[in-house]
Amino acid sequence: MRLKGLLTVLLFVFSTSVFAGEYIIGGGDSLNISVWGSPELSLISTVRPDGKISVPALGEIAAAGLTPMELTKLLEKEMTKMVKNPMVTVVLEKITNFKVYIFGRGVLPQEISLSSETTLLQLMSRLGSLSDADLEKAYLARGGKVIKTGFHELLEKGDFSQDFVVQPEDVIFIPDNFKKRISVVGAVKQETTLPYREGLTILDVLLAVGGFNEFAKQSDVLVLRKKDAGNIVSDLVVTEERVELFINAKELMKGDLRKNILITPGDIIVVRESIF
Repeated sequence: MRLKGLLTVLLFVFSTSVFAGEYIIGGGDSLNISVWGSPELSLISTVRPDGKISVPALGEIAAAGLTPMELTKLLEKEMTKMVKNPMVTVVLEKITNFKVYIFGRGVLPQEISLSSETTLLQLMSRLGSLSDADLEKAYLARGGKVIKTGFHELLEKGDFSQDFVVQPEDVIFIPDNFKKRISVVGAVKQETTLPYREGLTILDVLLAVGGFNEFAKQSDVLVLRKKDAGNIVSDLVVTEERVELFINAKELMKGDLRKNILITPGDIIVVRESIF
């Protein structure tokens, strides 16, 4: 039974070691300290504002600033005065110092407190709408170094191999997608800007703005595209900064999907008015 119990403890500690080994204990955290074979020394203790905990027979122990593994080693060293070969486990019961920081114009800047192990995907799901976020240029920094750039594959394509556990004090920068937004002007029901998404087509854009108004020249829709944007098709005119693509949207609306070109980030769609 003793061996079986020991294996249970070891498996539990192993399952939480990745998270616990990185976390820095701070004031307000609740710790479950167990001493194998010495239940009188086991306790649940909350770290005081001064960073210390009270341990039976040991007195005051400074816990703040240590990882659970470091505190475990410290307690085992101190308990050798009372117990031969003490085996100590420290488990985080309640976390109050796991904070990550979000900033950038693509989301509301904020400080988020987490109470348990959290992945990037789980964290981002708490931020609400990301329609204004440039996920390709977003990044996560840890300890002053960028360790992950681009969240597009994870959040837009569902590539879970890109997911990972965030750590306390991680900083996430999410810029806005202003330069990627699609502008629609001219003879449409509602002139506006739209967020870019992969796979967006000219038909998607026209439907999103409510279609044409009664003055539209549907056979003469102009797409102004940055020269370096790609997806350049025939029937174009090159200006100094942009390529002009002429689309016969009247045929598109009748079902000719060959005219349904893909939109690229930063496109400007101009629907001209008919002179008649």
